[in-house]
Order: sequence, then structure tokens, then C-alpha cells
Amino acid sequence: MRIPCPLCGTRDRREFTYYGSEDYANRPAADAPAQAWDDHLHNRDNPCGPTRDLWYHDPCGAWVRVHRDTATHAVHGSDLVAERGQA
Repeated sequence: MRIPCPLCGTRDRREFTYYGSEDYANRPAADAPAQAWDDHLHNRDNPCGPTRDLWYHDPCGAWVRVHRDTATHAVHGSDLVAERGQA
């Protein structure tokens, strides 16, 4: 699979580390109940079709949101999760 890095161009998937659905970035509040944290960490959907996933590009250190289809394995694009220097 080839993934387009917004900073480096299209690269081989082996340069990236997969972190799951973009929902992973939407953490519960620090004082959220234990069940909310358990759901966030362990209970994930496994959709068939269009998804937006978080990938870390190891060579440049960019967090990338990849738009892809899990049924066809087609990658439709990507964008930076945050600009460099921003959390």
C-alpha cells in the first residue's frame, strides 16, 4: 500500500505506523468514568468501506489522517492531523 504523506509525497506503507481510526484522537476527559476510558482504549468499530485513520510517518514525524476504503484497499488522500509545533 502506498500512502501520501503531505510533507514527503507518496511513500510505502512500511514507513508508517498505524494507530487506528481518527476517533482515537478524541480522548475522554481526564475525569471521565472508567467505562468511557475502557471503551476508548479497547472497544473499536471495524468498518467496511470508507475510513479515516491515524498514521505516524516515521521519517518526518508527521501525524497523518489517511482517507481510505477498507473494502477496496484504495487510498483516497491524506492530510496532516496538526501543523508542526501544534498539539
